[in-house]
Amino acid sequence: MSVREKFDYELHSAQEQLITLSTMAIDALDKSMKALVAHDIDQALQVIDNDTHINRLEEELNDQVILLIAKQSPVATDLRRLIVTIKVASDMERVGDYAVNIAKETIRIGQQDLLEPINKIQHMHELATSMLRQGIDALIEEDVEKAKEIADLDDEVDDLYGEVIRLLFQHSAKVPEQLSQVTQLAFISRYMERSADYATNIAEQLFYLVRGRHYDLNK
Repeated sequence: MSVREKFDYELHSAQEQLITLSTMAIDALDKSMKALVAHDIDQALQVIDNDTHINRLEEELNDQVILLIAKQSPVATDLRRLIVTIKVASDMERVGDYAVNIAKETIRIGQQDLLEPINKIQHMHELATSMLRQGIDALIEEDVEKAKEIADLDDEVDDLYGEVIRLLFQHSAKVPEQLSQVTQLAFISRYMERSADYATNIAEQLFYLVRGRHYDLNK
């Protein structure tokens, strides 16, 4: 195996690991929302327990990429691809952390009937997870057009977030004894909004990879 072939093999291995990490993080976000809606404390606890696997995988991927950079001294697109891999892995690990945070809020809410904005929060979740999956697909395929669509979806998530917060504030004014759940749902909607932002970050990293320039898609 030539030096280039070995490099390509190790780069492909790192990308496969990134896909695995991303899939685990998005699945965790899915499970945390399902646990919330179903009042499933056991599933929420499982999300919390499984986060150690996501954290470990991100650490292993970082070590693998750093070692590859040190051994091969890649330049141009190859170096950008490795840097992007580390950054996206970090973003996806944060998504896994948000899933844990949602699971913890789910445990705090317990068996309480969920307040009316939960439908909008569920819609935020559907959009955010779709954006994350599309972002990873676009990155692997290096599909800039697919990445562009993510910024438009992020605007929709931001609008939903604003609606949720407004409704929660209105509810807390009318029923102050439910302030605890209002606060918990506000946090959960914030975690969903931030997860969508990380999908936009992935799209920005793809633009950097392909064009060698940084773009702000959140404007």
